[in-house]
Amino acid sequence: MKILGIDPGLGITGYAVIENSDGKIRLLEAGVIRGKSKKTLPERIHEIYVGLEEIVNQFKPDAMGLEDLYSYYKRPRTAILMGHARGAIMLAAANAGIPVYSYTATRIKKVVTGNGQASKAQMQRAVMREFNLTEIPKPPDVADALGIALTCLFLIKPRPPKLNDFLKNIGKE
Repeated sequence: MKILGIDPGLGITGYAVIENSDGKIRLLEAGVIRGKSKKTLPERIHEIYVGLEEIVNQFKPDAMGLEDLYSYYKRPRTAILMGHARGAIMLAAANAGIPVYSYTATRIKKVVTGNGQASKAQMQRAVMREFNLTEIPKPPDVADALGIALTCLFLIKPRPPKLNDFLKNIGKE
């Protein structure tokens, strides 16, 4: 099973593709989708979509883990802007038929480090250990994306077949 973890951001969107094969978790690729310049919001959203579409086409993940939207009382505009980035990410997943699982930052930290209030540095070290990396993943967006991918891998459950598929297969055995 291949999982794509996404840490959404307008300036930097972190991503990580991991694979679980025979109980062994491997890192296939991790990096960031960066804005090429100070572009307008629609242009930046397009860059995120196109960058993610390339990753999806290359790795063909089975599921996507995405950090939930959160908002600080004093900065509601940030949440609104992040909603745009998440929309582009979800559209890329929907177009490819990839199920998306959203997780809060505290849930991701709890799964990866055992502490829902872990610092960025703790997340980076935990991810470094999990994947036997020789150095801490940078920028922190990459470590976050790796943590999101791990969380998705550990928490998703097999989905029951869709009712229409079930009905089509009745009597075929």
